[in-house]
Amino acid sequence: MIALLQRVREARVEVGGRSVGAIGPGLLAFVCAEPADTDAVAVRLVEKVLKLRVFADDAGKMNRSVQDVGGGLLVVSQFTLAADASGGNRPSFSGAAPGELGRRLYDVVLEAARARHRQVQAGEFGADMQVHLVNDGPVTIPLRVG
Repeated sequence: MIALLQRVREARVEVGGRSVGAIGPGLLAFVCAEPADTDAVAVRLVEKVLKLRVFADDAGKMNRSVQDVGGGLLVVSQFTLAADASGGNRPSFSGAAPGELGRRLYDVVLEAARARHRQVQAGEFGADMQVHLVNDGPVTIPLRVG
């Protein structure tokens, strides 16, 4: 699975003009399933995201996780993370999992996150979403778990 994490001061997702998920300080996680991914891979991704130390400690070093600081986690599906533009100017998304598998693994990610963290919000799989965020830092971390 692929994830792109952004440390945020706040973030929200809208679908059709209505807010479907919002957090204050925390992590915005864009996630993309790949064809060979499994439920176990999805759970490992969540565990990595929740333990990743990208928040400052008292000395100002990135030494705290989203769980350590009690931050929110906003999870948004984004198949375009699997884009391949090496063959020209129009990206191919064949590296993303097919829709049914992608939806199932997104649901596994959400279930695992909600079982391990108290403040989890989500986008809407397959929807045309508008994501609003205030990046903190900025801190943006790409992850791949396989």
